[in-house]
Amino acid sequence: MKALIIGATGATGRDLVDELLWDSDYEAVTIFVRKPTGKVHSKLIEHVVDFSKPDVYAGLITGDVFFSCLGTTLKAAGSKENQWKIDFDIPAKFAALARQNNVSSFVLVSALGASAKSKIFYSKMKGELEDRILELDFKKCIVFRPGLLERPDTDRLGEKVALNVLGFFNRLGMFRQHRPLPTKILAQKLAKAPKSQPDGVTYVEKDKIFSF
Repeated sequence: MKALIIGATGATGRDLVDELLWDSDYEAVTIFVRKPTGKVHSKLIEHVVDFSKPDVYAGLITGDVFFSCLGTTLKAAGSKENQWKIDFDIPAKFAALARQNNVSSFVLVSALGASAKSKIFYSKMKGELEDRILELDFKKCIVFRPGLLERPDTDRLGEKVALNVLGFFNRLGMFRQHRPLPTKILAQKLAKAPKSQPDGVTYVEKDKIFSF
């Protein structure tokens, strides 16, 4: 299979790239990034692009399965408007172009609680993105809804606090269903999904990802 990825420089995306490069079922891994990563591998194809002009490189979005790991925080984006552009507009446009170019499978990293009906901005944004991608009618669409992610060397204060608190209770055998999900494990499940899931739409909820 030939894989395509956006969000390849984030914590989950980096782990996914490594996983796909290692996996012999994937013959090529194409990533779309804002600046060069410096990563070199015989299977890796890197396109440095302007994400605000996706139609310019639409012809490059060809393959078998598209992975969307793109996302940011409100703090990093600076405003809800900018976060919407990154978390919704870019993945939605890439998905449309992928569908237009006959990419058959789409794997989306969404979020726990995603719903277009939510009153919470982040959950509503993720829910509307899910709906938009489902409307494109990919032959196979797999949506992962992880909870708290355990990212190596995270600089997100709130995430650090939550990881420490949950880690403490987990060591006591409590709240195991809410244990943080290492991005490396998520990446392994993402890579496996197109090979193991049937055609149609599949949702993989937080508590099912570890055993997926």
